[in-house]
Amino acid sequence: MKSTASPLVVDLDGTLLRSDLLLETGIAYVRQSPLQLLKPFQWLSNGKAVLKEGLAQATQIDVTVLPYNQAVIELIEKERVQGRPIVLATASHISLAQDIADHLQLFDQVIATHGRLNLSSHRKRDALVERYGKGGYDYVGNSQDDIAVWETAGKAYVVNPERGVHKRAMAQGNVEQVIHSNSSSTREWIKALRLHQWIKNILICLPLFTAHELTNPMMLLQALQAFLFFGLCASSVYLLNDLLDLADDRHHKSKRFRPFASGNLSILSGLIVFPLLLAAAFIGSALLLPWAFTATLLVYYALTLAYSLLLKRKMVVDVIALALLYTIRIIAGATALSLELTFWILAFSMFMFLSLALVKRYAELREAKHKGQIQKTRGRGYYPDDLEMISSMGASSGYLAVMVLAMYIHDPATTRLYAHPQIIWLACPMLLFWVSRIWMLTHRGNMHDDPVIFAVKDRTSLILGAVIGLVFWVAT
Repeated sequence: MKSTASPLVVDLDGTLLRSDLLLETGIAYVRQSPLQLLKPFQWLSNGKAVLKEGLAQATQIDVTVLPYNQAVIELIEKERVQGRPIVLATASHISLAQDIADHLQLFDQVIATHGRLNLSSHRKRDALVERYGKGGYDYVGNSQDDIAVWETAGKAYVVNPERGVHKRAMAQGNVEQVIHSNSSSTREWIKALRLHQWIKNILICLPLFTAHELTNPMMLLQALQAFLFFGLCASSVYLLNDLLDLADDRHHKSKRFRPFASGNLSILSGLIVFPLLLAAAFIGSALLLPWAFTATLLVYYALTLAYSLLLKRKMVVDVIALALLYTIRIIAGATALSLELTFWILAFSMFMFLSLALVKRYAELREAKHKGQIQKTRGRGYYPDDLEMISSMGASSGYLAVMVLAMYIHDPATTRLYAHPQIIWLACPMLLFWVSRIWMLTHRGNMHDDPVIFAVKDRTSLILGAVIGLVFWVAT
């Protein structure tokens, strides 16, 4: 440090990086070693620095796709132009800090956690004072731990401060600049909870429709409660899934903008909220609905967790799991309302939702193939050359669902439910048209949504759905 200018010292977690590397490595560890969860606690028993070192060595973090704070990078670049030395000082492990410094090429020196020294709060302050003297450096930070460092800094730069930090930093009288670069947390939480995906939970009401109990007020109330608790559980699952999929999402052209992958929501907030939603779902269902619904909800959660951790990377198993997750919604509706499920509705559901799950995979692989990729797609068990086989299986599965509907018309139980069951035949060609249209649009590259969400937004699908509903009503 031969420059006469005092160095600009920059914190990493929450400041330069819109994330926390301890949590990043912890989640990565859980994702790749779910059966060795006791080991991090063994590391922690020897100190937080040992834990950070263990996690850093046991995981691979791609620093090129981490969510960096562009406003902080611009500040660094501005100061570098003026000849100031730039120092990265972080409580994260030295190996990760050095990888980030090598990637960004913005720092003259890196000071970080190593050995048994956890370089946070007063330990970071002492290290900086020893090197540069009291007031001999400016410091860029964001958290409660940075208050101690700002006390001995010449100037303080406050970035997206945690609750209460801004006031305490201003009280010290050396704040040079406050940088706010976070987006609206309300909007980001709506995206993270994926409230629009709750539309899928309407399947819970399907047994109510097929049993002709739509006018029963008590059953309608129970269906509404089941819809709410299933939605809370599903949102909890979405949060957990996004946390576990951080690495894969950041390599995806659109998923990298998800709230946690982009750093717009903190990983810690997700780790707090997802179990709260899950607890609310199970406590509410246990108190207000039959035990069988709570058991079904538990099966849904267990299958979703298995899908996130393992099944989504297994060829064919992943789409069968997705079809099951849709079918479980129908089973949940039947258990909540104490209605009997028929073979026909379960068979129709499995074949139809298997077809739609394969639509999702086809759309992903088609995009990968058009980009010229030939290797297995990231986080999946398929190659782009599997397109033809997937389309064949998907269309066949959709047509089998229509065949199940046709066979349902001749079931003796159907004649007891409908005055004119033969009218239901009119629904078969319309459903054949819809399945064929969905696959043709996917083949042409026009399927950019989950196919169920697409159907809710698609005018043709909505009209067909209304007409098919009318057919069943007339048959009744």
